[in-house]
Amino acid sequence: MKYRSAFDIIGPIMVGPSSSHTAGAARIGRVARTLFGRKPKKATICFYGSFAKTYKGHGTDVAIVGGLLDFDTNDERIPHSLTIAKIEGIDIQFVIENTIVTDHPNTVKICLEDNDKELQLVGISIGGGAIEIIELNSFKLKLTGECPAILVVHQDQFGVITAVTRVLADYRLNVGHMEVTRHAVGKMAMMVIEVDQKIDEQVINEIEKLTNVTQVIKMVE
Repeated sequence: MKYRSAFDIIGPIMVGPSSSHTAGAARIGRVARTLFGRKPKKATICFYGSFAKTYKGHGTDVAIVGGLLDFDTNDERIPHSLTIAKIEGIDIQFVIENTIVTDHPNTVKICLEDNDKELQLVGISIGGGAIEIIELNSFKLKLTGECPAILVVHQDQFGVITAVTRVLADYRLNVGHMEVTRHAVGKMAMMVIEVDQKIDEQVINEIEKLTNVTQVIKMVE
């Protein structure tokens, strides 16, 4: 892994013993909360690899739930997040997957549910508090959560990508990372776009109005 600075090695200010097992886990949980858009009624959290073996000792469980409660990595409420989630009426279920081998040892799958909404996310903690979201509702992707970003769900039709990037260009938003994934030709697809500047709501509104765009999700900055 290539580190960009000493901060990447030391990791962020955090509550907990490990940047990868605690800070990274909290960030994954918070991204899941952001993408879900509100407090879920139920969360099923599946730990794999190193997470499955050490989650209690390293506080990965309380960190993930803290993130789901929208706590930052240095929030002093994180050690009490399981109790807080129970008080707020969130049903938390942990599943330990010891037989499935994943590509990265620090892997977690989070399934969030509400009365009319479900979300399934797979994330990895890659060290120093850095994370990657590698799957969202069965779409393969790469989302770091480090930059302003939008996820655009759309029909896989000619011209949609051009239309979306034209809106970004009109607002002088510079794209740092972009990828498109789809289930099949002509079916549902998803764009992941990370930019260098703050994304105004007007940008989101214009993209939502585009033909064949079904949903736009903005990451909290």
